[in-house]
Amino acid sequence: MAQTRASVPTLLAVSCSVLGVGTSTAFVENSSWAGKVMNGAPIDPDSYDYVRAARDALHFSKLVDRFVQNLRRVAGYDVQYFATVEPQKRLAPHLHMAIRGTLPRAEMKQIAAATYHQVWWPQADEARFEGEHLPVWNDGIGYLDPDTGEVLRTWDEALDQLGDEPMHVIRFGDQVDVKGVLAGSPDADQCIRYLSKYLTKSLGETLDGQAQRAHAARFVDALRYEPCSPTCPNWLRYGVQPKNAKPGMAPGRCKSKAHKPEHLGYAGRRVLVSRKWSNKTLAEHKQDRRTWVLEALGQADEPTDPHRYVWQPVRPGDPDLAPIGVRLLRSIAERQRWRAHLRQLEEQSLSANPQAA
Repeated sequence: MAQTRASVPTLLAVSCSVLGVGTSTAFVENSSWAGKVMNGAPIDPDSYDYVRAARDALHFSKLVDRFVQNLRRVAGYDVQYFATVEPQKRLAPHLHMAIRGTLPRAEMKQIAAATYHQVWWPQADEARFEGEHLPVWNDGIGYLDPDTGEVLRTWDEALDQLGDEPMHVIRFGDQVDVKGVLAGSPDADQCIRYLSKYLTKSLGETLDGQAQRAHAARFVDALRYEPCSPTCPNWLRYGVQPKNAKPGMAPGRCKSKAHKPEHLGYAGRRVLVSRKWSNKTLAEHKQDRRTWVLEALGQADEPTDPHRYVWQPVRPGDPDLAPIGVRLLRSIAERQRWRAHLRQLEEQSLSANPQAA
């Protein structure tokens, strides 16, 4: 946004991704390790480093935390922000952040360029156990090599044996866009709408074309055996007992959301808000949301009568108590009706006010 000398920006909109090149509207992207990417998929998938891409996604939230720390150190005050994370077309994590205050754009780009995060974990490049050849559990001892009976290194032992190089280093890419936005301006409203839409948008809900779907499938496959945390069962594949190891663990069966296709490796929060951003407590935000929903449904936001219901324990065999399956289906159907009604009201509001779209 062009600024005159007399104007004072009160909000900075920052957009940056991990290992991205070019602008957010670039048709073809390139990086030293990924090769060329066109329309969200690698031109040569066999040369694309899916393991590195998976690790970038898994540790992106730590990079964002480090960026906020560096930002506050340089600014000299407790910078407040509202941010969301979304995937680029090539599925790399991308950060959108609104920041209160006035900071030089060149300085913001320097902070992003200087921000990095080192992952000091055991190496996970060579698989020792896979397929049916997996470590076995022994009560009181831990996981053993099925061939030699040797006890696998514990997590603490593996950390004590780390070398001079981290397992992974993650940085932001060259794609950093910083814009000054005036409070109360149309640009500020557009920025807020853009950030707010990610409150409900799923990371992996839009895949366009067969090439991008195949790219996503290979990306998820690389995530399957990549350790996501010290407690991840995937460490067994590389000869290390996970932290707090327990029986029943197996590589490729981690239940963390980072390994689920809809999260694309990002296990952190989708929406990041500093505590002083709105000067409201969580209870106040919940009340605001309740008020908005009731107004959209055309109902008055009145205090609930505490004597509206009489609570009594339900005895087994009570004819008025439906089976649990029926009750769950009724609850789901009720929520679906609410959501459908809200979507209908939102569409009516957007059609009546096209500028809000």
